[in-house]
Amino acid sequence: MSLIGGIRPPIAVLSVLLLTLAAVTALVLGRVDNAGVPKAVLTSQQHFAEDGAIALRASIDESVTDVTRSATLFSAGQPVSSDAVLDKLGNTYQKWVGTAVVEIRSNKLVAARGETVPLTSVNTSALGGADGLAPRMVRLKNGEVRLLSFGLLTWPGKPQLLLVTSSNLKFPGISLGDFRSIAVVDRDGAILSSDGIPEPEQARNSIDRKDIKDSRKQLKDFAQTTARKAQQDPRSSKEPGTAGYQGVSGSLLGGKLLSDRSVAGYATLTSPQPGEVSTASGLGLSVVAMVKVPEDPTRTHSSVFGLLAAGALLIVGALAVAVLLGTVQRPLIRLFLESRRLTRGDLTRPVTVPGYGEAHRIGNTLEQLRRQLVSESAEASSPAPRPRGLRRVGTRALLVVSAALLLAWCAPLMLLLNRADSTAVVPQQLVSDQRERTQTLSDRVRRALNEGDADLQSVASLVGNRTPEAMGDVLERTINENQRYRSLYVVDSSGEVLAREGKEPRVIKSKRASSTPLRLLGHGGKEPVVVGGAAIPGSKGSYLVGEFRVEFLNALLNRPGLGVVRLVDDERKIIAGNTGFLAFQSLPDDNLRDLVSASAQRLGKKARPNGVLYHAHGVRIAAAAPFSGSGSAQKLGWSVVSWQPASRLAIPGYESQNRTVLAGLLGATAAVACLGWLHIVVARPLRALADGAEALAGGDRKTVLFPQHHDEVGAVTRSLELIRQQLQDQRRQQPRRTPPRQPAPQQSAPQQYTRN
Repeated sequence: MSLIGGIRPPIAVLSVLLLTLAAVTALVLGRVDNAGVPKAVLTSQQHFAEDGAIALRASIDESVTDVTRSATLFSAGQPVSSDAVLDKLGNTYQKWVGTAVVEIRSNKLVAARGETVPLTSVNTSALGGADGLAPRMVRLKNGEVRLLSFGLLTWPGKPQLLLVTSSNLKFPGISLGDFRSIAVVDRDGAILSSDGIPEPEQARNSIDRKDIKDSRKQLKDFAQTTARKAQQDPRSSKEPGTAGYQGVSGSLLGGKLLSDRSVAGYATLTSPQPGEVSTASGLGLSVVAMVKVPEDPTRTHSSVFGLLAAGALLIVGALAVAVLLGTVQRPLIRLFLESRRLTRGDLTRPVTVPGYGEAHRIGNTLEQLRRQLVSESAEASSPAPRPRGLRRVGTRALLVVSAALLLAWCAPLMLLLNRADSTAVVPQQLVSDQRERTQTLSDRVRRALNEGDADLQSVASLVGNRTPEAMGDVLERTINENQRYRSLYVVDSSGEVLAREGKEPRVIKSKRASSTPLRLLGHGGKEPVVVGGAAIPGSKGSYLVGEFRVEFLNALLNRPGLGVVRLVDDERKIIAGNTGFLAFQSLPDDNLRDLVSASAQRLGKKARPNGVLYHAHGVRIAAAAPFSGSGSAQKLGWSVVSWQPASRLAIPGYESQNRTVLAGLLGATAAVACLGWLHIVVARPLRALADGAEALAGGDRKTVLFPQHHDEVGAVTRSLELIRQQLQDQRRQQPRRTPPRQPAPQQSAPQQYTRN
C-alpha cells in the first residue's frame, strides 16, 4: 500500500491532529495571566519612547543642518557683521538658547545672543577644519547638558569666523500627560535631561515626596538598563521577522508601589533609513519614557474554558473518527479481502456485502460475479437494483457527517464563544497613550511645516538680487539638503519664473502664486498642494515659493501602534495619511468628524486633545489633536486624527478571543484537509469503481478496469480486472451450442379450377 494513499493515513493523521489540538486548546485557552500589566500597555510605552527618540533625533539633525546651511548661505553672499548674522538667525529660528560668533585665529568672542555659550569647554582653534565641526555635548557647572553646533563664516579678505549655537536636550513638542516622565540617557546610563518628574521640594506632603523619590530612583534604574540594552545590535534586539523602528527599542517592567507598577519604554536615537548615519545617531543617546499604571491583581483567566473545549473536542473527534472507521474504512477493507478471496479461487462462500453506499453496490456485484464464476448462471445475470433508503448513503455523505461533527465544535469557537467586544476591558492607559501620541504627532507635523517656512524665509533673505544662475545654485543646494520640497522657484512680480529647482511647479499654472507663508491648494484635485512663500528683500514684488512633497507629510504620520492616522484641513478633509487615501475625502466615520470638531473647539481653552473609546464596527480607540502653538502652520487650523480597533491590541480579552478563533480555525483546517484527502483518494475512485463493477456484472467484458492509486480501492479494482479476465476465459472455454435445425415447411398442392 502507498504511504500517502489509502484509507488509513488520512484517518490516522486526523486523529493525531485532533489530539494535538485538544492538548494545545487545554494549555493555551486555559493559560492564566498573572502579569497584572497587559502586553499592549508595555508595547505602547515602547512606541512612546520611539516617538520621543524620533522627535529628538529630528530636532538635533535639523538644528545642525540649519546652522551649517545658514553659515554657507551667509558665506556665499556679501560680508555682513557678526551681529547681523545673529540677529537674522534669531528672527528666523527660535530653537537655540544661545548663539555666538568667534574669531578662530584669536579665539575672540565677536558677538553673542541669548544664554552664554560654554566656549571655555571647547578648543575653538581646533575647529577650523571640516572634521572638527562635528556637534558635541558639553556639561555645565549646574549639571545641565548643552549641544553645541558649528558653522564656518568665510569671506574673501576677512578673518575666518566660527558660528556656534547652543541648544538643550529637551524634547520638542512631546505631550507627556499625567504620571509620565521622559529622559535622555547617554552611553553610560547617566540621565542628561528629564521631564515630567517634579522636584522633591514641590511635593505637598510626605507621601508625594516619597513617591517622587521612588520615581526618580526607578527612572535611574531604567536608565542603567537602557544603557546596557542599547549596546546590542538592533537586528538581534527584536523578534525575527519584526520590522518597525530601526534602532534598539523595547519595554521594561519595574517595581510596584501600592497598587501601581512602573513600566517604561526605551529607544536609541537612530537614522530614519537603514544604512544612513546622522549627526544625532552618532551621539550615543537613548530615550526612556516611564509611567505608572494601576495593576489589577484579579485579572486572570480561568482554565475551565480551555479544559471544557478540549474535552468537547475529544468527544466530537472520537465520534467523527468512529464514523470514518465504522462506515468507510471497515467496509472498504472487507471489500478488499473479499475481492482477494475471489481472485484466489475461493468461490464456495458468498460474499459479505456491506450495508451502505458504494461499498454495498460493489459487494453485490462481487456476489454476482462469484455466481458467474461458479457457473450458476451461464449467462450474465441482470444487474442488481441500486440501494434505496439508508442504503443509498454513500461515502461522500459519510464524510459530510464527519465534517459536520467537527464543524459543530469549530464554528462556535470561531463565531460565538469568547467574544470580547462586549466584555473586554480596555486599559485607560491605552486611551491616554493614543491621545498623547496623537498630540505629539500633531506637534511634529506643525514644527516640520514651520521649519520649512523658516527655511524659505532664510533662503529668500539670502537670494536677494542675485543673477538667475546664482539663484539656481542656492535653490539647488537647498532642495538637496531638504527632502521636504518637491519644487523651489523664484517668481517676479509678473509671474515669470526666474529660477527653478525640482519638479514642474503647480502653483504657476493656477495663477495663484503669492508670498503667503503657508497655504493649501489643489482642492478637488487628485493630490493636495501645500505651498509656502517668502518675499525676497530688496526686490520689487519677487518672492520665493516652495511646494511641499505629500510624501514628506505622509512619512511624518507613519508611526506604528497608532493605527490609521490622517492629517485633515480646517474643513475636515484628508490631505495626508500613513496609509492609502483619497485627497480631500471626508473622514470615514461621523464619530471621527465630531471628535475633530470637538478638539478644535476646545483648543482655545487649553484643554487636552480628545481621546475616546467608541463602538462602531467594534470597539475603537480614537484621538484628535489640532495644531497648537506658534508659527505660521498654526494658522492653518489643521488637525491630526488617529484611530485603531481595540481587537488589534494585546489586551487579555482580545487575546483570549484570538486564541479561541485560532483553535476553531485550526480544527476546521484539519477537518477540511483530512476529509478532503479522503474524498480525493477514496470517495471519488470508489464511486467510479462501483459504476465499473456494476457494468462488469451486467455483461460488459470489454472495458478494462485500471486502478487509479495503489491502495485499497486500487486493490479491489485489480481484483475485478482479474475476475473480468477469468470470465472472458470461461466464456471462451464453453462449447458453442448449435441451434436445432427447423423442419422445412410443406408446400401445398396447387388448387385445380374447373370450368363450369
